[in-house]
Amino acid sequence: MKMRKLVQAGMLFMMVAIILVLSGCSQAMVLDPKGPVGAEQRDLIVIATILCGVILVPVLVLTGWIVWRYRDSKGNKASYKPNWSHSTSLEIVWWAVPIIIIVTLAVITLKYTYALEPSKPLKSDKEPITIQVTSLDWKWLFTYPEQGVATVNYLQIPEDTPIKFELTSDAPMNSFWIPQLGGQIYTMSGMAMTLYLQADEIGHYFGTGANFSGEHFADMTFDVNATSREDFDAFIAKTKKVPTKLTKEGYDELAMPGKSGVKYFSEVPDGLFEQVVNKYTNGQSVHNGHSAGHENKDTKKESSMDHSQMQMDHSQMNMSK
Repeated sequence: MKMRKLVQAGMLFMMVAIILVLSGCSQAMVLDPKGPVGAEQRDLIVIATILCGVILVPVLVLTGWIVWRYRDSKGNKASYKPNWSHSTSLEIVWWAVPIIIIVTLAVITLKYTYALEPSKPLKSDKEPITIQVTSLDWKWLFTYPEQGVATVNYLQIPEDTPIKFELTSDAPMNSFWIPQLGGQIYTMSGMAMTLYLQADEIGHYFGTGANFSGEHFADMTFDVNATSREDFDAFIAKTKKVPTKLTKEGYDELAMPGKSGVKYFSEVPDGLFEQVVNKYTNGQSVHNGHSAGHENKDTKKESSMDHSQMQMDHSQMNMSK
């Protein structure tokens, strides 16, 4: 009778806890996906949680019951003489169940991992739009190479259209993350990562840098506005008319450490993203004291030639010698 009451109390506690957790799901953005990638990641989280719960919940309930049932009482003077016994059936159950669950979880995780490969194009009858992302100290630069415009800390995309993000960093490594659209991916100097995402409906979404990158890393947030294709085209046309153009000198100034508000640029230098990636590939560059590698004597001259051609501001950067 006591065991039954304890189990009933445990089940009631679990139900209350689940209700409280679900009531706060509006704040858990990963559980409210607005795109195909985010939806699959949410499904994997739910499935993994349920499978883990099958093991954890009974173990935690039994642990609490055993601690309470066999607790030592005050004034107890009985000698400790346990009666050890063995049950093959119980051994099979409590070994077989976890093994089956672990194997099931491994198969499911493998399936979703393959399906969620970041560089894998999304199935759609619409052509993807390419957006180049550069993480800086402490801001995000978004370049639309096909449209010839750029923004800072603001991203506008058309709904129901695959977006091909090409990502790099011109600062310490960071992590690009739009929770309701999909998982995060690292941005790294000298590397161009690829991530496909899609917003299935019109809305405003939260974007952020999910990796610690210094003093103002908490300010590395950006707004994502998913609109109709017509509104997206209007946004591009409007941006093309703004007087500010992103020049090479302007980029060097933008790349300096510091916070920034939302900015719009009607033009960007050709190949800017590729230049940012390539200037770290030989391993000579140092940005704000973070070395991208070690150089040898044979590459010193190439480094100085490359940087002179790119018109880098040596007074704002520490170059490896």
